[in-house]
Amino acid sequence: MTITLNHTIVPCFDNKESAQFYCKLFGFEYIGEFSRFIVVRVNDTLCLDFDSRDKFESNHYAFKVSEQEFDEIFESLQTEHIKYGNGPSEVNNTTINHSYGGRGVYFHDSNGHLLELLTVDYVMPTQ
Repeated sequence: MTITLNHTIVPCFDNKESAQFYCKLFGFEYIGEFSRFIVVRVNDTLCLDFDSRDKFESNHYAFKVSEQEFDEIFESLQTEHIKYGNGPSEVNNTTINHSYGGRGVYFHDSNGHLLELLTVDYVMPTQ
């Protein structure tokens, strides 16, 4: 059996607003309410469950995308005037990275979560 991540909870200030942001920016499918969550389908195996909270720590969410998806989402970042950068500590320098022969970009959502788009997996050293 292949193990896959089924869902993860994304803490946020406003679950409906946050879910709509991710759907608009990434093209995810808005599923709707489930218990106190707003559920968004990322792909066949993964959902994000947005949970409204007053306080939470920010998280990092990295999404591997195709070159075409990168272009489309990156264009949306620019259209929506969302600040972006080429690294996790450089999210406002308006450049992208070309790590491992691909492209990558970092930016924050309205909850302070650090989002990353990458087109190529990181190269891990073999042992």
